[in-house]
Amino acid sequence: MSTDLSSEPAALGGAVPGGAEPGGAEPGGVEPGGVELGSVEPGGVELRLDELFGALDDPALNSMNLLNEIANRYPDAVSLAAGRPSEDSFSLAALDRYLQRFCRYLREDLGYTEELVRRALFQYGRTKGIIHDLIAANLAQDEGIRAEPESIVVTVGCQEAMYLVLRALRRAPQDVLLAVAPTYVGLTGAARLADLPVLPVRTGPDGVDLDDLAEQLRRARASGLRPRACYLMPDFANPAGITMTVPLRQQLLALARAENILLLEDNPYGLFPVELDRRLPTLKALDDSHTVVYLGSFAKTVLPGARVGYVLADQPVRDAGGGTSLLADQLSKLKSMLTVNTSPISQAVVAGKLLEHGGSLIEATAADRAGYAKNLRLMLDGLAVRFPDPAAGVSFNAPGGSFFVVVTVPFAVDDALLELSAAEYGVLWTPMHHFYTAGSAVNSLRLSCSVVTPAEIELGLDRLAAFIRDQL
Repeated sequence: MSTDLSSEPAALGGAVPGGAEPGGAEPGGVEPGGVELGSVEPGGVELRLDELFGALDDPALNSMNLLNEIANRYPDAVSLAAGRPSEDSFSLAALDRYLQRFCRYLREDLGYTEELVRRALFQYGRTKGIIHDLIAANLAQDEGIRAEPESIVVTVGCQEAMYLVLRALRRAPQDVLLAVAPTYVGLTGAARLADLPVLPVRTGPDGVDLDDLAEQLRRARASGLRPRACYLMPDFANPAGITMTVPLRQQLLALARAENILLLEDNPYGLFPVELDRRLPTLKALDDSHTVVYLGSFAKTVLPGARVGYVLADQPVRDAGGGTSLLADQLSKLKSMLTVNTSPISQAVVAGKLLEHGGSLIEATAADRAGYAKNLRLMLDGLAVRFPDPAAGVSFNAPGGSFFVVVTVPFAVDDALLELSAAEYGVLWTPMHHFYTAGSAVNSLRLSCSVVTPAEIELGLDRLAAFIRDQL
């Protein structure tokens, strides 16, 4: 999973048409466990923000909560911002079924006794995870990726996978990360937490601009910096929606090998093309030189509440004594001091769904995929009706799958306009400036179609069109 800047319900019993991932603020905009301004008793310990970790006042760390707060204030607004998966296939009964299926696998396939089955679910468990073999089998079946189970670390969502990789790569102050812009905000935030500066790379018409990537690498090294990796989403990138062509993927791999940098491939949306037979091989499936670290998530394909992701890190790591290990082994050391392990019960739910569907999630997600494709077509058709002439200053892209559409307008889009849109027009969307690091004005916004009904799409687009016309 890669989590995404989106909108989530704020709290149980307070369902909001949209509130931000991950987690969310309580109603009223107060974070769980927090206190309202002015409620602190005088005379206690007082902390200063400028004496805490420098990233705490970074805009990237505020982005995840922004939509939550606005959605809480305007619960009647139609949310075209929420990037969470459809809830149509959620079933409480399925949770128990998945758990029982995994337990049967432990007994019948792995020969576990009842005592060992109980221990596997109730105890802390292995730091690397207990379903790594099933994930490896799933990658082989659905993605054509051949991976040794020991090269996989099961994480608390893909967000932890990102942080572990970035923290491991950040050795010295001169280390930097490159990322194709616009970039998923969770990656930017994880990099800030790891104290790893992010250098943006331009997006080309088919994905990454290879010339700009090479130029950014040259400039960084000329400045005394050490580029460690480049982060990107080759399939239906969040937020741009672009899918890289196969020739471009092969050229990118060749460039990365020549430049001696890793590629961090994030693939939360790869199973959701409009046309299933047009799926492309992942970078990792094309990688024959351990150039790609693959970041995976079950948030969109199983359920986000499980918080299960993983990282496939099969790169050999040589130590000072000449011995070698896998990068995954090094990441598990960091994880052991961060989250100790990923919930075995959550892993069991994910594994149960994999086992129930023969190890593949392609057919298991067929209904969701059809729903997303239908909604995406409705959104694109609706935009074409409301904005038929690009020469008038409003245009939009047409992704081949996933949830997101980017609308470009002839005025700067900021958070104040989002609040105006929510308050006076009753529609939520995501300002695209959250996906850039430069802080300059951005004339575009992101729409999502994953958790809205056809009627809500039509109503939301009507309200959006009125908002845009008034700004023009």
